[in-house]
Amino acid sequence: MKIRRILATAVAAAVTTPVVFLSAAPAFADAKPSAPSTQKPASGEDDPDEDMPSIEELKAAVALAQKEYDEAVADLAKAKADIDALDKDDNPLKAAAVAAKKAADEAAAKKTAADEALAKAEEAKRVVDADTAATEEQKAAAAAAVTAAKTAADEAATAKTAADTKAKEASKALADAGVAAFRVLGLAQKVEKAAKEKLDEAKEELAFYEETGEECKEDRAVKVALSGPKTVTAGVPTVFTLRVTNTSDRALDGVNAFADAMRLPESGTEIDDETDFDKYVIPVEWSSPDVLEWTPITEKFDYIEVGKLAKGASYDVKLRLTVDAKAPAGKGSVFAYGEYKNDDGSCGIGEQYADLDFSVLAADKGDKPKPKPTDTPTPAPTVTTGGNTNTTQQGGSSVTPVNGTLAATGANDTLPLGLAAAGAVALGAGALVVARRRKAGADA
Repeated sequence: MKIRRILATAVAAAVTTPVVFLSAAPAFADAKPSAPSTQKPASGEDDPDEDMPSIEELKAAVALAQKEYDEAVADLAKAKADIDALDKDDNPLKAAAVAAKKAADEAAAKKTAADEALAKAEEAKRVVDADTAATEEQKAAAAAAVTAAKTAADEAATAKTAADTKAKEASKALADAGVAAFRVLGLAQKVEKAAKEKLDEAKEELAFYEETGEECKEDRAVKVALSGPKTVTAGVPTVFTLRVTNTSDRALDGVNAFADAMRLPESGTEIDDETDFDKYVIPVEWSSPDVLEWTPITEKFDYIEVGKLAKGASYDVKLRLTVDAKAPAGKGSVFAYGEYKNDDGSCGIGEQYADLDFSVLAADKGDKPKPKPTDTPTPAPTVTTGGNTNTTQQGGSSVTPVNGTLAATGANDTLPLGLAAAGAVALGAGALVVARRRKAGADA
């Protein structure tokens, strides 16, 4: 699993797990995890830091992946060479097939000649038998010639059958070798492709780690808040607003925001290490006054570019969520956080993230037309309080109330949590803290 997917899963687990466990322990409904800044794993619990690889481990992973890839490339080259070798005249299987085919052709020619000789002998015997002047000796000689010709024809037929069988077997052996060689080639190609992907991923993770390292720490310089509707209909694009605010005492040179959305697992769903959170992910697109086109958030392009943000300035980003049309009714959540990197090398990641819960309505099965979002979002109004150009605030100022919950990392105090849920959120929150620290400064 790539680091960015680990981050998304950590956030998802922190947000979704409490809801799943709500009915498991109502007697402990008031239990809540401590804030992530002071929260430590309980005795016997896993420390999320232990799940994050060290740079030595990442380098070792690259070296191992390189070795496996080199071996896969060599195996693929050998598989191709083995196929090419089957077409060479000195290949034992091909040589045997060619020789067997030649012998079969010769045996066929001998049988043809023997059959023709038998036919002539039989014709000569008929002529002698019909000749009233023929002597007994002549008739006996003609009969003997037929017998000899028939024996020769039978022997030629037997030899041809044997030669044909041998030729067929030799040809089959060559064909089977070809099938096997191509099968090996196919497997070698798959192994080589998988090894290449593994190597690329290992190199990417190492580069990602080396780029971000541990230099960026959590602080309160960037604050995010979410607002939007309380209900979302499956299959219908729905727009939320993400506000990013610079709460520091200076302008920030490069600010990015990150957002994800998920459907919450249905009641009674068992959540464990094997849970596939990908099926719950809701695709998110973003647009801003500077990027008018809807831009999908993907694993490769996973950030929202805010850019320079003046002291005290805010920047509004539109988030468009589209729940799968086949999704059942239930609950969902959108969450976001921000980070920054300055030209002087200083950087930081938001100490808090915002999350906003909503209800998911099943798609309307009727014939009523569904509302369609505009292709280009309307830019937010602007005021002169500083921002991307230091004269105009990025994204403007919105009067839309912020309805999202601004939660301490991974812990939403508005949710009644069971004891098991508290532990799950604690682990998810800890993983998120580590993930954020690792991710700080990336793509800024």
